Amino acid sequence: MKNIFTLLILFFGLAALAQVDIKKTTKDNDLKLSALPYYNYGKGLGITSPDSIFQFNIRFRMQNRATYVQNEDEDGAITGEIRRLRLRFDGYVGDPRFIYAIQLSFAPGDVGEVKEGENLNIIRDAVVFYRPNKRWNFGFGQTKLPGNRQRVNSSGGLQLSDRTINNARFNIDRDFGFQVHNQNEHMDKFSYNLRGAITTGEGRNSTDKPDNGLAYTGKVELYPLGVFTKDGAFFEGDLKREQKPKLMLSGAYQYNDMARRVGGQLGDDLFAKRDMQTLLLDGMVKYNGWAFMTAYMQRIAKDPVTVNPEDATDFRYIYTGHGFDYQMSYLLPSNYEIIGRFSTQNVDRDIAPLTPNTRQYTLGVTKYVWEHAFKAQLEVNMDDLSYFDGSSKKNFYVRFQVEIGI
Repeated sequence: MKNIFTLLILFFGLAALAQVDIKKTTKDNDLKLSALPYYNYGKGLGITSPDSIFQFNIRFRMQNRATYVQNEDEDGAITGEIRRLRLRFDGYVGDPRFIYAIQLSFAPGDVGEVKEGENLNIIRDAVVFYRPNKRWNFGFGQTKLPGNRQRVNSSGGLQLSDRTINNARFNIDRDFGFQVHNQNEHMDKFSYNLRGAITTGEGRNSTDKPDNGLAYTGKVELYPLGVFTKDGAFFEGDLKREQKPKLMLSGAYQYNDMARRVGGQLGDDLFAKRDMQTLLLDGMVKYNGWAFMTAYMQRIAKDPVTVNPEDATDFRYIYTGHGFDYQMSYLLPSNYEIIGRFSTQNVDRDIAPLTPNTRQYTLGVTKYVWEHAFKAQLEVNMDDLSYFDGSSKKNFYVRFQVEIGI
């Protein structure tokens, strides 16, 4: 408890030291912060009061998709769904240094299955930021943690319809707590960002009984050649056709003390709490329509398998292991983009009998009508699964998706 009070005093002390005057209005209704979990090309619909006491922006986006799935030893199947339907609100009240951001989700794939006694996960983000100047952001509430690059980027800024298999297993997603972001960005010289968070470790919309375990997250981002054009690190593909090569390298680490869920902030509840560590490394290069991304992700936990004390055949486990992602693309002058992705995922020995190693191969074509805000995507994917007993399985899907938003 003493450590928590010390951290809170340090947090508010930094806020006081960083405070400077800024203008009472914001340019073009743009309230984008480094800590916000989404990137938009449009400005949405904005309202600012005549006396500039408050500002309110509203935006939406949706993803409609159809998929043909062919799993080995199973009949083919066709699905159609609204994958995502989001509403976003942001603005300020009283002083533009104090900014709010709200994001709600309504599609079944976002909200999840309704279960008796559990929360309905409509709220994705509900956070207040204090922005004393262009370098410092202080946040309190629920939003994305400073994790791996692909997770920090909005799902609306992806080149393919879904994130990688490693992101699905190892990312640290959203949580409730405090965040601090320090920006040091320049277009044509070395730049860096520092990000940190102290959060509950239980994930979004948790109402479980309180405990004394927290999650501690830190991240460093390096831009050796200067930052990308128009915040290009926050969306995939070189849509801005960088005139000079740009490079980003980043590393994030989280220690989740006494985690309750199988994925830390995500998944079903474990039968016993466990400490877990997550390591996330990323690299991104963009130049003249070409883009390359790579990532390494790892999760570590001692004794990751937990057993139901009332039924020895019932168990839940932390997905420990590691994986690599490689993704490359080229944007044609016609704004068609060709994307290829390869991912490997290897599980640790403790859970090898319970889940397979995976190799994933994806090839996609995207047509950008209005950058990432309005696009059509077509992709084919194969998952190659290797099981502990030496058997294997190959699963395929073909998917078409349209995304539109403001």
